[in-house]
Amino acid sequence: METKTLTKAELQLMKHLWKIEKGFMKDIVEQFSEPKPAYTTIATLVGRMVDKQYIGFEKLGRDKLYFPLLKKSTYFKSQLKEMTSDFFNGSSSQFASFFTKNADFNLEELKQLQEILQQEINQKKKK
Repeated sequence: METKTLTKAELQLMKHLWKIEKGFMKDIVEQFSEPKPAYTTIATLVGRMVDKQYIGFEKLGRDKLYFPLLKKSTYFKSQLKEMTSDFFNGSSSQFASFFTKNADFNLEELKQLQEILQQEINQKKKK
């Protein structure tokens, strides 16, 4: 499945669906904070996202149990690639440099990042 950028409304809906993993329309509607969009608005959006194959469903009697077909990690990875391409000339190291300098990490968080990077380096060396 080709991943495209979700609209703001689609992303909000997907965040709720990723959180609950699966649910009926009423379960999805309940996830929205007040003032909630109209039930019909959410139902229309869900229907469009089913058509786009971002959301799937299982028919249970007259109801449909919805679940995400688009994985959160897949979507985030595609958005990160697009951002890196658009703003950092496709350079992951330029992105990482910008991110670490501008994210206002404390020393402990930087040490954790260093450990994560070292683990990745060790794994790549093994391959």
